[in-house]
Amino acid sequence: MSAIVTLKKGEGRALKAGGMWIYDNEVASVLGSFENGALVLVHDFDGYPMGWGIINMNSKIRVRMLTRNVHTEINEDFFRQRLVRAWEYRKKTVDTSSCRIVFGEADFLPGIVIDKFSDVLVIQSLSLGMDSYKEMLVRLLREILAEDGISIRGVYERSDVKVRRQEGMELYKGFIGDEFDTDVEIVENGVRYLVDVKDGQKTGFFLDQKYNRLAIQRLCKDARVLDCFTHTGSFALNAGIAGASEVVGVDASELAVAQAQKNAALNGLEDSVHFLCEDVFSLLPRLAEQGEQYDVVILDPPAFTKSRGSVKNAVKGYREINLRAMKLVRDGGFLATCSCSHFMDYELFTRTIGQAAQNVHKRLRQVEFRTQAPDHPILWSADESYYLKFYIFQVCGGD
Repeated sequence: MSAIVTLKKGEGRALKAGGMWIYDNEVASVLGSFENGALVLVHDFDGYPMGWGIINMNSKIRVRMLTRNVHTEINEDFFRQRLVRAWEYRKKTVDTSSCRIVFGEADFLPGIVIDKFSDVLVIQSLSLGMDSYKEMLVRLLREILAEDGISIRGVYERSDVKVRRQEGMELYKGFIGDEFDTDVEIVENGVRYLVDVKDGQKTGFFLDQKYNRLAIQRLCKDARVLDCFTHTGSFALNAGIAGASEVVGVDASELAVAQAQKNAALNGLEDSVHFLCEDVFSLLPRLAEQGEQYDVVILDPPAFTKSRGSVKNAVKGYREINLRAMKLVRDGGFLATCSCSHFMDYELFTRTIGQAAQNVHKRLRQVEFRTQAPDHPILWSADESYYLKFYIFQVCGGD
């Protein structure tokens, strides 16, 4: 018999709307014996059964739901079905040569991320309950992919993110199974990359921008392009492959810039695509003082805020970086700008860009608004699954 978690009267609104989380302040009682990470039955305040979830008393997210059907058995077949559905969805919506196969709550597997880079899987475990299932999930996913003729040569775990501490877990990274070369070559939008799954950021590469990178290609033929926060060069290389006359990518990380230079060489673009290891906030005013102008400027910064408490400072950062970038776009040129912070929501990000444009007397003509690639699905009842906002504007002067 499992423990029973009972909600307070009037609580569980997000859960009832289709969400996956129950917070600590929504729980009235937990009856029965259990260990953190165990399966629990969730009841509404009046005893109505609401489904099965995983409990963790260390976390503010007290229960992560697995199913709303109280008659469902949480066993190997349950997880296989979840993985099959996730893979079938990707096959219909994205290029699966490299993609995110599991996106946590949005795939109804809370706290687990699994990326596929060519023939390598990278798994990230963010919740205590799912941590005990990770090796089974990897085995099942290998079997599912093998049914489509895809052989996985290695699996690496990148559970070295601070959020694990909020679950009472240690940070960890390492091989699951046999060791292999952790520099993995992938091809995306016709661009070749070496992905460092061991030491690269997050799981090694930002797959969520795949189709946003493709969208800037048509703007870049014969263009002079500045790519800020380039990381390992992805937007810069898409510009280069599209026929840009000159591309400069900028990042503060020496490791990222070294990887970006390797990627440029891999694509035969070392003559047209160059990289600087500099702080973008310091560089942009200097470029403006020098009178530099670009046909396309791309801003892909890291999340300036990871909590509600730091949103005000983040707004200042986004406003300044966009303001500086607009000064560097020639009249009629283009600005691609984004935010990957869930807490910088669509309305706030849009308003902040508008303020930046007013401050430098520019008029923005929206080309398009985009979000994350479909392999990072946005589950409407789980707000945390929607985080990436991506605009392309034409920047017009005061004519």
